Amino acid sequence: MDRGSNSIEILCLLFAYKVKYPDRIFLLRGNHETDAMNQLYGFCDGCKRRYSLFLYYRFSECFKCLPICAVVGTRVLCMHGGLSPHITSLEDIAEVERPCEVPDEGLVCDLLWSDPKRDQEQPWEPNERGISYTFSEAVVKDFLEKFDLDLICRAHQVVDDGYEFFADMGMLTIFSAPNYAGELDNAGAILSISVDMVCSLDVLKPVEVLPKYSVSPGMFDEEYDEIEWEDFE
Repeated sequence: MDRGSNSIEILCLLFAYKVKYPDRIFLLRGNHETDAMNQLYGFCDGCKRRYSLFLYYRFSECFKCLPICAVVGTRVLCMHGGLSPHITSLEDIAEVERPCEVPDEGLVCDLLWSDPKRDQEQPWEPNERGISYTFSEAVVKDFLEKFDLDLICRAHQVVDDGYEFFADMGMLTIFSAPNYAGELDNAGAILSISVDMVCSLDVLKPVEVLPKYSVSPGMFDEEYDEIEWEDFE
């Protein structure tokens, strides 16, 4: 969402896949699938400018109905953000009523906003984002043991290699967009899980980002021979 010029097209493609393959495509809600974030980062304005405010409202209604988490084969728990101190059982997640708004605190907020933090001594600490928490490796390990899971898969943070393990490979951060926002040199990654629950990672290498040049009137009139054309290669 709102991290490029083709957000509307990507959403329509994903929704089309969901309609075509309803039992094979599952979309989870992220922290940017909210009205507040859409208005702050430009998706709402983009819909209004290119199409209509009516279209944005339809997207917004869809976002409020998206599931927050998914469990793959009873062994892998997936969400956008991270864990929450408010989880006492996986039924707590299943019982979240939809459509729903994302509150500023609580279970739904944490599942979309929280982050793991290395070398954190306390189980839960306030998140530097100003919302939700960061959690320690011990929290992840205890969670996996308590709920008999093998892996927690989440997104939410740019990682240089496209993926990053945490808590002795008990949690995996996946970031699928290489060259994030056209500015970073990060790789992207995709996690595949086979029918027999074997996990594999495909890494999308970043491409070289060409330097940006501004062109002023008359720049190419008489001085074109002074331009270092190799800078464009």
